[in-house]
Amino acid sequence: MVQLYNLHPFGSQQVVPCKQEPAHFCCGQDELFVACAAASCGVEVFALRDQGRCEPLGSFATLGPVLRMAHSRTGPSTHTLQFESDEFVICQKPVELLGEESKLCEIPITLESTGLATEGTEYFQVRYLRFTPDQSPFGFCEETKLHSLQLLPVYQTGSSVTAHGETENKRELLSLFCFFSLPHVGYLYSVGKLVELISTYQYSEKSEQAVLTPQFLHVITSENLQCFTVRCSAAAARDEDPYIDTTVKACPPVSLDVCTLRMQLFIGPRAICHFKNHVILLIKADTEDITERRKPTRRMLSRKADSIKSRKTLDSESGWNLYIVNTVSTIQLYREMVDYSRTYENVKTESCIHLLSEAHLLIRAAIMDPSFLKPDEKEELLTAFRESCAFLGDCYSRFDTKDYHLALPYYRMSGLSMTEVLERLVSEGDETHKYERGFIFYLTHSLNEDLNEELSQESATKVLQIFYLTEPVQLPHILCSPCMRNVCPLTAMKYLQKIEKIMPSVVLTLTKASMALKMGDLMMYEHEMDSYKETILACGFIGQPKLLRQHKEGIVIPTEFAIHLKETQPGLLVAATVALYENSKIELEEADTFFKTLCNNSENTIPQLLVDFWEALLVVCSQEEVLQELLLRVTSQYVWRISKRQFPETKPLKTTEDLINSCNHFGLIFPWVTFIMSVGSPSDKDYPEDISKLQSILCSQSINVTSALPFLEPLSEDGNVGLTIHVLCSTRLGKYEDSLDLLLKKCPDAVVLYAQHELKDDNRAMWWNKLLPELCKRTRLTGNYSPVHISSLKETLSVVAMELELRDFLNVLPEDGTAAFFLPHLLHCSQRKPLT
Repeated sequence: MVQLYNLHPFGSQQVVPCKQEPAHFCCGQDELFVACAAASCGVEVFALRDQGRCEPLGSFATLGPVLRMAHSRTGPSTHTLQFESDEFVICQKPVELLGEESKLCEIPITLESTGLATEGTEYFQVRYLRFTPDQSPFGFCEETKLHSLQLLPVYQTGSSVTAHGETENKRELLSLFCFFSLPHVGYLYSVGKLVELISTYQYSEKSEQAVLTPQFLHVITSENLQCFTVRCSAAAARDEDPYIDTTVKACPPVSLDVCTLRMQLFIGPRAICHFKNHVILLIKADTEDITERRKPTRRMLSRKADSIKSRKTLDSESGWNLYIVNTVSTIQLYREMVDYSRTYENVKTESCIHLLSEAHLLIRAAIMDPSFLKPDEKEELLTAFRESCAFLGDCYSRFDTKDYHLALPYYRMSGLSMTEVLERLVSEGDETHKYERGFIFYLTHSLNEDLNEELSQESATKVLQIFYLTEPVQLPHILCSPCMRNVCPLTAMKYLQKIEKIMPSVVLTLTKASMALKMGDLMMYEHEMDSYKETILACGFIGQPKLLRQHKEGIVIPTEFAIHLKETQPGLLVAATVALYENSKIELEEADTFFKTLCNNSENTIPQLLVDFWEALLVVCSQEEVLQELLLRVTSQYVWRISKRQFPETKPLKTTEDLINSCNHFGLIFPWVTFIMSVGSPSDKDYPEDISKLQSILCSQSINVTSALPFLEPLSEDGNVGLTIHVLCSTRLGKYEDSLDLLLKKCPDAVVLYAQHELKDDNRAMWWNKLLPELCKRTRLTGNYSPVHISSLKETLSVVAMELELRDFLNVLPEDGTAAFFLPHLLHCSQRKPLT
């Protein structure tokens, strides 16, 4: 589906003062080169200035007619996007892109030196991509004629300090996009380790040429210039940050409907190119077009002299022009898109979100473009970026849409406080207003995550009213949030009493008791506590720690209450103990004694509720000494259960995924670890949470591995669990050779995956100094009986061939190898060049 919005991406236009009719043109740096029509054999050069002004610089003659021109910047970046050389990639119809087999097309490609000192030819390499359009819908060959093939790189920019103390800007290739077009349809692909079709462009009429930019696709037909939106920035954002779609960050999807921003009328567009914020357009109107435009009116037909004069003008008119069409600034077009979106607010929800998403991606593309580095422009764009996030947050909060959860990440990216969001969405005194799921989702998460923001009494009262109208069952939990410290307890009590009539609960009574304490009404407090005596312990933890009876040996447990709470609401009990520890009301050892006594455990076992407490404490712990102590405690317990094959007596309160999402000390489990576990024995899968939690701790950077080694000894490296733990520890200690030896011995299937993840930067040389010789040796010993070694050796050779120069690559190859086996990689090494 193509959406059409009548926006204005094109601004003023200037005429390039060409002396002769243009045939070809191209841009480079700040110059425009224009080749004259066939018989003239010359090139005119113009300087491109601000606002599209064009000044002649000079001209030079050529030895013959210019057939084609292109400008290339010398000295490209040494960082290239790597492709998997052995893959045979087939994309969905109507196009297929093939890997190394595309070389079989027998079209020779050679690199020739320009002789420039900055050329850097050692970094160039040739990659083949073959496109095969599906011709079935078209009846004639002309309808499938390929035109406008273009590669578009998107760079990641940064700065570094040189050896002389100077700051230099660095850019690294982040994403590469490939666009090509047929007369009636265009295709945009993301080309990297994966080849993915991003967008398909259906043109309203036959196209002549198209040019892709990071923000737009410009297409010319026989009568107009069209401007389409592109999804490059959405794809590049996900390449830059694979975890962008979370509760913290978001980006509009690549699959958004393509939209046309403008169809600008021109008579006879023939060629187009793009330079910075200019579109350069060659117009060659046919004689019939000029005649039609100059056709005299009925009044002019009565004047013979004027008619003769018109014919003379027509005969002498050239019928061509070269225009520089300025595209408006990103900010100006963004503002227009935002204004336009307001026309859909009360009519078409999805159209409003779509247009605001387009505006957001427009800003994203500009921020990712290294050409916008002026400080004032950058700050203006960043401000617009935050504003666009706020607008999208408003949409997902106000509208009833399936993606309502996106309100949370967009509001977070906007930098708005909870108070500011409330001011945007909540009307004064409107108790009948309907609040949509997105807004409630945002409020619930923000309040439950204990943001460092205390709402005013007025804002807290608004929150009470909102949850009373929408999700009254959540009100007691909301009142426990630190953000609600300033809430009026009397007002809160009134709402709680209304809810209690229809849905009474222990938590609600406990919350009423806490509000009574806050008001200083001890009689009301005692009345509430008498309702549910089993809540006394929880109330003591949360509202008034002095209610706990103290003893010189520690806390004396009111057993009958504590046991009931442990069995009904263990999460509340753990959370309350953590809060007590944070407020220095209880020591770590006292808490240990509390849970051991409560769970009636012997000295030799650790109750699961105590492990739950340690895990919860890791989320909030900031003291390094206590942190390491807690990490060693949970590590020891995980290892004990795994080695003894002992299940926890109760279900853990948090899963591994919960801990990874809430605690920095549990890291994402590495892909090679997951792979090893996937081929493990069934017995390794009996204790998945303990295993994955242990692996997650070792995948983070928090635990001191040297201190943890004695606790890990019970795990043998013979099993897959023990293997992953031993390799993780060796890797954390920098013993990469030991890790490779262990994997080659125990699980050679995983060795390349391990190397891809771990052997980077300073350790990259181990690919050819350690891994390649080892694989050659083991493959030689096993011969053709080990497809695993052969496959790993091929993948390793592909990486090494990309990294080393030809001479160095020859030096690391074994002298007794089979030539036919190594020859393709040798040829690949000799022919490679960086993607540009």
